[in-house]
Amino acid sequence: MLKLNHLYKWVKSGGKRIFLLNDLSLNVKQGEFLSIMGPSGSGKSTLLNIIAMLDEFQEGEYYFEDEAIHQLKPKKRTEIFNENIGFIFQAYHLLDDLTVYENIETPLLYKNVKSSERKALVADILDRFNIVGKKDLFPHQLSGGQQQLVGIARALIIKPKLILADEPTGNLNSKQSDEIMQLFNELNQEGVTIIQATHSESNAEYGSRTIHLLDGSATKL
Repeated sequence: MLKLNHLYKWVKSGGKRIFLLNDLSLNVKQGEFLSIMGPSGSGKSTLLNIIAMLDEFQEGEYYFEDEAIHQLKPKKRTEIFNENIGFIFQAYHLLDDLTVYENIETPLLYKNVKSSERKALVADILDRFNIVGKKDLFPHQLSGGQQQLVGIARALIIKPKLILADEPTGNLNSKQSDEIMQLFNELNQEGVTIIQATHSESNAEYGSRTIHLLDGSATKL
Protein backbone atom coordinates (compact mmCIF):
# COMPACT_ATOMS: atom_id res chain seq x y z
CA MET A 1 0.00 0.00 0.00
CA LEU A 2 2.77 2.40 0.89
CA LYS A 3 6.53 2.41 0.61
CA LEU A 4 9.02 4.81 2.16
CA ASN A 5 12.57 4.66 0.81
CA HIS A 6 15.47 6.21 2.76
CA LEU A 7 13.57 9.16 4.21
CA TYR A 8 15.46 12.01 5.81
CA LYS A 9 13.85 14.93 7.56
CA TRP A 10 15.79 17.48 9.56
CA VAL A 11 15.60 20.94 11.07
CA LYS A 12 18.54 23.28 11.41
CA SER A 13 19.64 24.56 14.78
CA GLY A 14 22.79 26.63 15.23
CA GLY A 15 23.96 25.67 11.77
CA LYS A 16 23.64 21.94 12.54
CA ARG A 17 21.10 19.45 11.26
CA ILE A 18 18.85 17.88 13.87
CA PHE A 19 17.44 14.71 12.28
CA LEU A 20 13.77 13.99 12.92
CA LEU A 21 13.87 11.01 10.54
CA ASN A 22 17.20 9.46 9.63
CA ASP A 23 17.42 7.07 6.65
CA LEU A 24 14.06 5.49 7.43
CA SER A 25 12.62 2.90 5.05
CA LEU A 26 9.28 1.16 5.55
CA ASN A 27 6.84 -0.97 3.58
CA VAL A 28 3.23 -1.34 4.71
CA LYS A 29 0.96 -3.84 2.97
CA GLN A 30 -2.77 -3.42 2.40
CA GLY A 31 -4.62 -4.78 5.43
CA GLU A 32 -1.71 -4.55 7.89
CA PHE A 33 -2.07 -3.24 11.44
CA LEU A 34 1.26 -1.62 12.22
CA SER A 35 2.23 -0.31 15.65
CA ILE A 36 5.00 2.27 15.98
CA MET A 37 6.63 2.56 19.38
CA GLY A 38 9.41 4.75 20.74
CA PRO A 39 10.13 7.42 23.33
CA SER A 40 8.92 11.01 22.98
CA GLY A 41 10.97 12.74 20.29
CA SER A 42 11.79 9.50 18.46
CA GLY A 43 9.97 10.60 15.30
CA LYS A 44 6.62 8.81 15.64
CA SER A 45 4.40 11.85 15.02
CA THR A 46 6.73 13.15 12.31
CA LEU A 47 6.47 9.82 10.48
CA LEU A 48 2.66 9.80 10.69
CA ASN A 49 2.48 13.39 9.41
CA ILE A 50 4.65 12.48 6.43
CA ILE A 51 2.56 9.39 5.65
CA ALA A 52 -0.52 11.64 5.86
CA MET A 53 1.13 14.02 3.34
CA LEU A 54 0.80 16.84 5.88
CA ASP A 55 4.55 17.29 6.23
CA GLU A 56 7.48 17.48 3.80
CA PHE A 57 10.80 15.63 3.93
CA GLN A 58 14.15 16.63 2.47
CA GLU A 59 15.38 13.35 0.97
CA GLY A 60 13.91 9.99 0.01
CA GLU A 61 10.88 8.59 -1.80
CA TYR A 62 7.28 7.97 -0.76
CA TYR A 63 4.87 5.83 -2.79
CA PHE A 64 1.20 5.46 -1.87
CA GLU A 65 -0.63 2.82 -3.94
CA ASP A 66 2.15 3.17 -6.56
CA GLU A 67 1.70 6.95 -6.74
CA ALA A 68 5.00 8.85 -6.29
CA ILE A 69 3.89 11.24 -3.54
CA HIS A 70 7.27 13.01 -3.41
CA GLN A 71 6.74 14.16 -7.01
CA LEU A 72 3.17 15.46 -6.61
CA LYS A 73 1.96 19.02 -6.15
CA PRO A 74 0.31 19.86 -2.77
CA LYS A 75 -3.20 20.00 -4.26
CA LYS A 76 -2.95 16.43 -5.59
CA ARG A 77 -1.54 15.19 -2.27
CA THR A 78 -4.48 16.78 -0.45
CA GLU A 79 -6.91 15.02 -2.82
CA ILE A 80 -5.28 11.65 -2.12
CA PHE A 81 -5.42 12.30 1.63
CA ASN A 82 -9.09 13.33 1.57
CA GLU A 83 -10.07 10.24 -0.45
CA ASN A 84 -8.07 7.60 1.39
CA ILE A 85 -6.80 8.53 4.83
CA GLY A 86 -8.40 9.07 8.22
CA PHE A 87 -6.07 10.77 10.72
CA ILE A 88 -6.66 10.63 14.47
CA PHE A 89 -4.54 13.41 15.97
CA GLN A 90 -3.04 13.29 19.44
CA ALA A 91 -4.16 16.90 20.05
CA TYR A 92 -7.65 16.34 18.55
CA HIS A 93 -7.42 19.18 15.95
CA LEU A 94 -11.15 19.80 16.18
CA LEU A 95 -12.44 23.06 14.70
CA ASP A 96 -13.41 25.27 17.64
CA ASP A 97 -16.17 27.19 15.85
CA LEU A 98 -17.95 24.04 14.63
CA THR A 99 -20.25 21.77 16.62
CA VAL A 100 -19.52 18.09 17.18
CA TYR A 101 -21.90 17.27 14.32
CA GLU A 102 -20.22 19.75 11.97
CA ASN A 103 -16.71 18.58 12.89
CA ILE A 104 -17.61 14.99 12.08
CA GLU A 105 -19.36 16.01 8.86
CA THR A 106 -16.44 18.09 7.51
CA PRO A 107 -14.49 15.25 5.76
CA LEU A 108 -17.66 14.32 3.86
CA LEU A 109 -17.94 17.87 2.52
CA TYR A 110 -14.42 17.55 1.08
CA LYS A 111 -15.56 14.39 -0.69
CA ASN A 112 -18.72 16.08 -2.04
CA VAL A 113 -21.02 13.53 -0.41
CA LYS A 114 -24.70 14.37 -0.91
CA SER A 115 -26.59 15.98 1.98
CA SER A 116 -28.95 13.06 2.63
CA GLU A 117 -26.07 10.58 2.70
CA ARG A 118 -24.04 12.87 4.97
CA LYS A 119 -26.91 13.02 7.48
CA ALA A 120 -27.23 9.23 7.52
CA LEU A 121 -23.49 8.65 7.93
CA VAL A 122 -23.11 11.20 10.72
CA ALA A 123 -26.19 9.91 12.55
CA ASP A 124 -24.81 6.37 12.35
CA ILE A 125 -21.38 7.25 13.73
CA LEU A 126 -22.81 9.50 16.48
CA ASP A 127 -24.83 6.51 17.59
CA ARG A 128 -21.87 4.14 17.28
CA PHE A 129 -19.77 6.32 19.59
CA ASN A 130 -22.67 7.08 21.94
CA ILE A 131 -22.27 10.85 21.48
CA VAL A 132 -25.69 11.72 19.99
CA GLY A 133 -26.38 13.93 23.00
CA LYS A 134 -23.19 15.92 22.34
CA LYS A 135 -23.83 16.68 18.66
CA ASP A 136 -24.76 20.36 19.16
CA LEU A 137 -21.94 21.13 21.60
CA PHE A 138 -18.69 22.86 20.70
CA PRO A 139 -15.26 21.33 21.41
CA HIS A 140 -14.57 23.59 24.42
CA GLN A 141 -17.72 22.19 26.07
CA LEU A 142 -16.35 18.63 25.95
CA SER A 143 -13.90 16.75 28.15
CA GLY A 144 -10.60 15.60 26.69
CA GLY A 145 -11.91 12.06 26.32
CA GLN A 146 -15.05 13.26 24.53
CA GLN A 147 -12.97 15.38 22.15
CA GLN A 148 -10.83 12.33 21.42
CA LEU A 149 -13.93 10.28 20.57
CA VAL A 150 -15.14 13.03 18.21
CA GLY A 151 -11.71 13.08 16.54
CA ILE A 152 -11.86 9.32 16.05
CA ALA A 153 -15.43 9.50 14.69
CA ARG A 154 -14.35 12.23 12.24
CA ALA A 155 -11.44 10.10 11.00
CA LEU A 156 -13.66 7.06 10.43
CA ILE A 157 -16.60 8.84 8.74
CA ILE A 158 -15.12 8.60 5.22
CA LYS A 159 -14.52 4.84 5.64
CA PRO A 160 -10.83 5.32 4.86
CA LYS A 161 -8.51 2.74 3.33
CA LEU A 162 -5.82 3.81 5.80
CA ILE A 163 -6.23 4.98 9.40
CA LEU A 164 -3.35 6.87 11.00
CA ALA A 165 -3.68 7.12 14.77
CA ASP A 166 -1.32 9.19 16.93
CA GLU A 167 -1.73 8.00 20.54
CA PRO A 168 -5.43 7.31 19.81
CA THR A 169 -6.38 6.37 23.36
CA GLY A 170 -4.13 8.80 25.23
CA ASN A 171 -7.03 10.75 26.79
CA LEU A 172 -9.53 7.94 27.20
CA ASN A 173 -10.35 5.90 30.28
CA SER A 174 -9.55 2.20 30.24
CA LYS A 175 -13.06 1.15 29.16
CA GLN A 176 -13.14 3.65 26.27
CA SER A 177 -9.59 2.68 25.33
CA ASP A 178 -10.49 -1.01 25.12
CA GLU A 179 -13.57 -0.22 23.02
CA ILE A 180 -11.57 1.88 20.55
CA MET A 181 -8.86 -0.76 20.18
CA GLN A 182 -11.53 -3.42 19.62
CA LEU A 183 -13.09 -1.17 16.97
CA PHE A 184 -9.69 -0.80 15.26
CA ASN A 185 -9.32 -4.56 15.38
CA GLU A 186 -12.73 -5.05 13.71
CA LEU A 187 -11.94 -2.46 11.02
CA ASN A 188 -8.61 -4.13 10.36
CA GLN A 189 -10.31 -7.50 9.98
CA GLU A 190 -12.60 -5.84 7.41
CA GLY A 191 -9.50 -4.88 5.40
CA VAL A 192 -8.69 -1.36 6.64
CA THR A 193 -4.96 -0.70 7.00
CA ILE A 194 -4.04 0.86 10.35
CA ILE A 195 -0.85 2.54 11.51
CA GLN A 196 -0.83 3.63 15.14
CA ALA A 197 1.84 5.43 17.16
CA THR A 198 1.58 4.45 20.79
CA HIS A 199 3.38 4.34 24.12
CA SER A 200 1.08 1.54 25.26
CA GLU A 201 2.41 -2.02 25.08
CA SER A 202 -1.14 -3.40 25.31
CA ASN A 203 -2.32 -1.20 22.40
CA ALA A 204 0.74 -2.17 20.35
CA GLU A 205 -0.14 -5.85 20.76
CA TYR A 206 -3.26 -5.31 18.65
CA GLY A 207 -0.92 -4.75 15.70
CA SER A 208 0.24 -7.51 13.39
CA ARG A 209 3.71 -5.95 13.45
CA THR A 210 5.58 -3.44 15.60
CA ILE A 211 8.48 -1.18 14.69
CA HIS A 212 10.53 0.74 17.22
CA LEU A 213 11.82 4.21 16.45
CA LEU A 214 14.83 5.80 18.10
CA ASP A 215 16.24 9.16 17.02
CA GLY A 216 14.30 8.97 13.75
CA SER A 217 15.55 5.51 12.78
CA ALA A 218 13.72 2.19 12.83
CA THR A 219 15.50 -0.19 15.19
CA LYS A 220 13.31 -3.22 14.47
CA LEU A 221 11.17 -4.01 11.43
